Amino acid sequence: MDILCAPDGLSNWEYPGQGVKDIAGSAFKQAVFDMAMMFPQHKLRKLTDDTVWRKERWQVVKEFGRKFAGQGVRLPLGYAPHWGDAAADWPSLAVYQEFVEESIRQAGLQGCRQLVIRPWPEAEDKTELWQVNKELYLSLLPLVQKYKIMILLENQAKSINGHFVRGAMSEAVEAVHWVDVLNEAAGGKVFGFCLNMGAAGPCGLNVYDLVLALGSRLQAVIICDSDATGDRQLLPFTGASHRACETDWLNVIRSLREIAFDGNLVLSLRDTAAAFPPLLRPQLMRLAEDVVQYILWQIDMEKTLEKYEQRVLFGAGNMCRNYMSCYGEKYPPLFTCDNNPQVWGQEVCGLTVHDPQDLRDLPAACAIFICNIYYREIEAQLREMGLQNPIEFFNDECLSTMYAGNLPEEGF
Repeated sequence: MDILCAPDGLSNWEYPGQGVKDIAGSAFKQAVFDMAMMFPQHKLRKLTDDTVWRKERWQVVKEFGRKFAGQGVRLPLGYAPHWGDAAADWPSLAVYQEFVEESIRQAGLQGCRQLVIRPWPEAEDKTELWQVNKELYLSLLPLVQKYKIMILLENQAKSINGHFVRGAMSEAVEAVHWVDVLNEAAGGKVFGFCLNMGAAGPCGLNVYDLVLALGSRLQAVIICDSDATGDRQLLPFTGASHRACETDWLNVIRSLREIAFDGNLVLSLRDTAAAFPPLLRPQLMRLAEDVVQYILWQIDMEKTLEKYEQRVLFGAGNMCRNYMSCYGEKYPPLFTCDNNPQVWGQEVCGLTVHDPQDLRDLPAACAIFICNIYYREIEAQLREMGLQNPIEFFNDECLSTMYAGNLPEEGF
């Protein structure tokens, strides 16, 4: 899975250089080539027909790409300019097509493999909206083939007098239909899908069903928190109210894990980054790195289990039971162990509980999965024992099912 950072909020349309340096100075070595940043909506609405201004801005787009290249940051995913969520702000279809075609050229020159192009939104009727955009997307095939770029469609929110509602491709059936019909007409896998969590939150999307329906069509996911009321993109887990996240991360992670998602995972912290003082930017980027790694760890949980032929568990409590409930049959452990001597020799979900000293007898390639919230302490304990086995953390926060039985009186 590729990890990318979206530059919006870190960079701005007038002086993008410092934001590029902030990304390059972090653990993110790939970013989004966001051409929409170079055409801010408040300017775009006024100057769309100004050819001189447009030419100048496309030159800035080129320079933006060069700044990333100069810092050694790759740009596998591009984002074409758009006019926001209110259909009334968009230009004619012909003007939009000009912008999109130039976006493909610029993305190709920067080495992008994929480009997100939003649908033209001004048709009111759903059937008309589909037909107009089908013609638009298919008209791009010569350029797409020339630059070897996959076009990604994206779930849309639309603003009606400031109130956000579901737009095109927000429903699973519609999203799958658009991608499949376009690929059939193109004669190959030319079109894919980008799930934008920023457009999912305000509209209350059923993300789980959408992701499962898309399956391998899903090529990119923009992860961010929203406050569930409008166009806000916050660092994940910071959009909270009443001690809970506004974003349904449980089903986001569950669904991506179930389809074994292996595309572009894009962090967007636009509004969080823009609100942070520049002097705190390095600390923010370190936190952002940890947040993305946590989400990646959760998504790849089953892939981690799968890569080992043998495994044992450390911990005989509820997390062990939850492991056995979801993965015990597919990835059976040899046994589990626990620091509590009162439970040694007992059974938990068919597993015998061992003394941790028995881990010394394991084959070197057998992985030890810590099923206990005291991850770091137990990891240190195992290393102090001199064990060289792979050590992994298991977590039951985002499992598809949870152990629902009554705990027996086992002394722990």
